[in-house]
Amino acid sequence: MVDILTPALGESVSEATIAKWSKKAGEAVKKNELLVELETDKVTLEVFAEADGVLSAILKPEGENVVPGDVLGQIEAGAAASASAAPAAAPVAEAPKAAAPAPAAGHAPMPSAAVILEGAGINPASVSGTGKDGRVTKGDALAAASAPAAPAAPAAAPRATGPREERVKMTRLRQTIAKRLKDAQNTAAMLTTYNEVDMSGVMGARNKYKDIFEKKHGTKLGFMSFFVKAVVTALKDVPAVNAEIDGTDIIYKNYYDIGVAVGTDKGLVVPVVRNCDELSLAGIEKAIAGYGKKARDGALTMEDMQGGTFTISNGGVYGSLMSSPILNAPQSGILGMHKIQDRVMVENGQMVIRPMMYLALSYDHRIVDGKEAVTFLVRVKECLENPERILLEI
Repeated sequence: MVDILTPALGESVSEATIAKWSKKAGEAVKKNELLVELETDKVTLEVFAEADGVLSAILKPEGENVVPGDVLGQIEAGAAASASAAPAAAPVAEAPKAAAPAPAAGHAPMPSAAVILEGAGINPASVSGTGKDGRVTKGDALAAASAPAAPAAPAAAPRATGPREERVKMTRLRQTIAKRLKDAQNTAAMLTTYNEVDMSGVMGARNKYKDIFEKKHGTKLGFMSFFVKAVVTALKDVPAVNAEIDGTDIIYKNYYDIGVAVGTDKGLVVPVVRNCDELSLAGIEKAIAGYGKKARDGALTMEDMQGGTFTISNGGVYGSLMSSPILNAPQSGILGMHKIQDRVMVENGQMVIRPMMYLALSYDHRIVDGKEAVTFLVRVKECLENPERILLEI
């Protein structure tokens, strides 16, 4: 008998929830086949079979909390599937069944998506999945549920409407996001300062070199690498923004691990690009692109999101013109990027049109003074408006 164990969950994560069993007791399994998905407050973990055989027992049902080392179930190695797990032999028992077809393996919805589809009365098999291996994500489910219904044939009685309210249990990730954001508000003396940046220089450099850049480095040249480099330059000038409070001590960090906020169907996650001061623009773009793919595939690990000395959040990709980001504790600063918008500006007494972006720096006023915060943001602005300063490190 082979025990199916809860794996190590990562630093600072003590328990997980059984999200979904992919097999039923008595069904045959193959080595390395997905058995069960565990949901933690940060990522979804997949547990695979370690041997061929039969899933003889499920000891931890869906929805139950588990800790590392807990036995989730057992596999009887080398056994054949039980008769109870096979279809009934009598053809008469099979004939009357007229249930909706089960979704194909590739369309099996994530647990959060299944709840939404069930509430909306939508067959998962009719929804195209964009997740890993074609799985239906929460975003796919929300899109399907909000899609206009096809016109119905005239009927004598009006169509019944859905419930006015729905109660859905928060995922562990959403619970943790809520707790961390509220803790940050309750703990830090948070304040936000604003500025605006003329993106002409960055946009000009990007348009001029993007094709050559992609051909040479195998990755696209985006705006984020410029922002990361500008932030590193400013952090070196204003080290308090790269520090954190630990009790009555201040920890100044002489390395630059920048968290890049990424939206997923389960919520906001912040993978960390390590040692950004040592990376080229290409190195930063490759790291961000890799994290983006892992986030879409639901493959981010604990290690990907641990640590970080400063965070950048780009609300502009969703159309935000201005916002006040919340600190990613225990960090002391977070930079909010926003939508680039053509605006009329005055230069040398003349009105000109420039692609402008509002910047917002939220910071912990317990450790960062107002002068330091403003100096930091102005430094970021200078680097972005004159991107050659990033390359020359001046």
